[in-house]
Amino acid sequence: MKLTISNLSKTYKNGVKALDDVSLEISSGMFGLLGPNGAGKSSLMRTIATLQTPDTGTIHLDDMDVHQNQMEFRKRLGYLPQEFGVYGKMSAEALLEYFATLKGVSTKAERDAIVKSALEVTNLYDVRKKHVAKYSGGMKQRFGIAQLLLNDPKLIIVDEPTAGLDPTERQRFLNVLREIGTNNIVIFSTHIVDDVKELCTDMAILNGGKILSHQTPKEAVKSLAGKMWKKVIDREDLEAEETKFNVISSSFNDDNTVNIRVMADANPGDGFQSVDANLEDVYFTTLGQDKEVSVA
Repeated sequence: MKLTISNLSKTYKNGVKALDDVSLEISSGMFGLLGPNGAGKSSLMRTIATLQTPDTGTIHLDDMDVHQNQMEFRKRLGYLPQEFGVYGKMSAEALLEYFATLKGVSTKAERDAIVKSALEVTNLYDVRKKHVAKYSGGMKQRFGIAQLLLNDPKLIIVDEPTAGLDPTERQRFLNVLREIGTNNIVIFSTHIVDDVKELCTDMAILNGGKILSHQTPKEAVKSLAGKMWKKVIDREDLEAEETKFNVISSSFNDDNTVNIRVMADANPGDGFQSVDANLEDVYFTTLGQDKEVSVA
């Protein structure tokens, strides 16, 4: 199965160009859409989900034109937006059975089976009798996955699902996505680099409504091999170092020193040491190069 996005653009009434000629091909597996807040990720997710119409461009799921066949497409779609409302005074089990009815699962036996499966996949079966209102943030996100699984979707979209989750809840949620991502297309939108590193076999970086990069995480990291350098400096020297070198990222230490990472084709000297590239380096380098192009 393949999702093909071609030359997608969207400008809102306030003049903001949310999507700027976006083209992507996404195959089965976990696909990470990585970008800062305001990059256009949610606009792209909403457009793919047929919640808004693009100004130009097309989206195809295999041979199906998505916006020409919206009702048929939605039967194959599972969508978890950044925020979603639920009927909190119902148990998870009862609420999922209600949703299954709305989605056309006609017999009680079929509903029971599909609800049980969704609860087990999302590790909510033991708390199925508990009201959703009393769920933690991570449990509510997993419930969101459970409800979208009821129609056995072939394309699943999750938009910033781990934002605000504590580390334990985040890990549980990522484990659920791993389980469902094997045989489906799962588009995972996030600004958290570690989510993509842990989860995704393919990725794109989006900013300013444009696709800046599309490659696998391994390919992306490999492209910076031999180009990353690190050094520990005094905090007061950070501004001067940023002026002299292409500082990709910095992190502060308790002893008033700063770790800086620099990208350069050769050793910059001045005390720098070679360091293995990582996905965070790819992310910050790509955004930095886009900023330089935009300023130019």
